[in-house]
Amino acid sequence: MLTCAAMGFPRRVAPEQLDALAAQDAAAIQSRRDLQRLNVMMGQPAAIARPLAAHAAARPIRRLIDLGGGDGTLLLQVARRLASCYRGVQGVVVDRHRLVSPRTREAFAALGWGLEAATADAFEWLRCAPPQAGTVVIANLFLHHLLEAPLGALLAQVAAQAELFVACEPRRSRFTLGASGLVGWIGCNAVTRHDATTSVRAGFTDRELSRLWPAGEDWRTEEGPTGLFSHSFVASRRGG
Repeated sequence: MLTCAAMGFPRRVAPEQLDALAAQDAAAIQSRRDLQRLNVMMGQPAAIARPLAAHAAARPIRRLIDLGGGDGTLLLQVARRLASCYRGVQGVVVDRHRLVSPRTREAFAALGWGLEAATADAFEWLRCAPPQAGTVVIANLFLHHLLEAPLGALLAQVAAQAELFVACEPRRSRFTLGASGLVGWIGCNAVTRHDATTSVRAGFTDRELSRLWPAGEDWRTEEGPTGLFSHSFVASRRGG
């Protein structure tokens, strides 16, 4: 198990309540709305968009894949930050539940982007998806659900597909853990309150994701704190 003595507690992956609820359960719907607000408050869309914009300045993005992308709103927020420079990008939301609404599809179309909602397990989708030049993969609050062995396997699959991978995850620290216990103050429901602390305990620090990324001179990795509560990881393929 990954540990971090400096932060005072080891990484611990545990089930989150939202994952066990049916997609149309009222508590699940409210929790997903909570997550939309928390994503904005934590600065997740901007943190993901920044390295994508830097990458796109040198290499075209033709396909942008969001693993565990839920209802597609996070990907839409990222797309809006890139759309002034790039049109015709194919967005792909990979999630076990079919959650993308017609309104979200219309918003992508208004940007001049396509959108595919792939109802599938991320491992299976990556295994079956044909490689395509110009592919970028993102993951927001998704990697922390995985234990070390499957996480390493997933990252290897991403490396086989992508020219750039950007992940934004919970930062595992006592400060973030304390803050996560206060999300009820902004109206988050019981599911979100439970999952907030669970996700921080399963989060990352230091260079834990870099150590799991496939080794090789083809890749450059950057990892560290982002904002007050998040931990970011960026892997970019060298060359063209």
